[in-house]
Amino acid sequence: MPIAFRIAWRYFFSKSKQTVINRINAIAVVVVVIASAALLVVLSAFSGLKDFGVRYTSGLDPDFKLIPKQGKTFVLDSLTVQALNRIDIIEAWAPVIEEKVFLSFEAKNQVAYIKGVPANYPNVIPIDSLVVVGEWQEMEAAQTVLGYGLASALGLGVFDYSSFLNITIPEETRTALGTNTRLRTLPAFVVGLYRISDDLDKKFVFAPIAFVQDLLQYTPITYSGLEFRAPKTSKSDLAQLLPAALQDGFILKDQNDLNAAFYKMLQTENLAVYLIFTLVLIIALFNVVGALLMMIVDKRPHFSIFQAMGIGDPQIRLIFFYLGCLISFWGGLIGVFFASVVVLIQQWLPFIFVPGTAIAYPVQWEIFNLALVLITVFFLGTIASYWSTRKV
Repeated sequence: MPIAFRIAWRYFFSKSKQTVINRINAIAVVVVVIASAALLVVLSAFSGLKDFGVRYTSGLDPDFKLIPKQGKTFVLDSLTVQALNRIDIIEAWAPVIEEKVFLSFEAKNQVAYIKGVPANYPNVIPIDSLVVVGEWQEMEAAQTVLGYGLASALGLGVFDYSSFLNITIPEETRTALGTNTRLRTLPAFVVGLYRISDDLDKKFVFAPIAFVQDLLQYTPITYSGLEFRAPKTSKSDLAQLLPAALQDGFILKDQNDLNAAFYKMLQTENLAVYLIFTLVLIIALFNVVGALLMMIVDKRPHFSIFQAMGIGDPQIRLIFFYLGCLISFWGGLIGVFFASVVVLIQQWLPFIFVPGTAIAYPVQWEIFNLALVLITVFFLGTIASYWSTRKV
């Protein structure tokens, strides 16, 4: 162990004869502890809020979705279906059709997206567990499942066979005089209402895929996308295993791609929070600078002893540089330890709740946040120590 580090270690754990010096050193350590703990708590709270928000914004998003690069639809042949069924990492998959439609019920109207799905669709997305009124049936004939927001806007209920929900799309026909647009309408009835978030509850109407193909006048093998459940694989791995017919001319998207704007907003907010609390940490490290300067003044009578021992000026500077690093190091470690205890208690045995509700404030302890805080504290502490001792 270098002699400079051994002396710095002794200075760190020993007390000065001056009480004010001891108090300044203790304050420097405590301030670093509080700042590093606050940074980890805030990052963990933001991670919890991010996961909490993602559950509600991506509640209807599959793990992966395949869509054509050009046009709205594509044809899925039997050979491709067999090839998809042979891919082991895909737990479930389903073809879907999405289209914007006009909904009308009695005297009320609403614009939404209709999504045609097959009977095995709950294996891809557990939509059946999100139905709060009615039930998710086999999606046969003209049965539909709406979002709770759509049902409220239209004023309809479930299993009302006296009044039908009319689903309308514009249909273009070519004549000798040009292109005419007329409306094509099919009646349907509601068997269930799902509830996730205000935005999603007003967006989708789920219907049997045959019903939507009839509405849009598609062939039975024409679809607009394929949705996959493959939680244990990555986007690149799945792309390599897809059949050749689904590689050229198609785009494979994961949940980040499907919610690109939302995830970009989360990353921007996370960066802003990190920078703000890093600024707080920088201000806290000024206490380390002050403590080092006071220690240099207090230990100046020892310099002649160091020189007699053959310790030159560069090594004397190293003593106090190591001392500043030790203050930052131990302050950061103690801070993240206490912060981790608080975060894990809130995560497992919540004691802080969202005001006015019984919902525990979401937090998520992550090793990435822990490493980020420690690296930030050590890096900034090293800079502060160097700046304080550069002219000793």
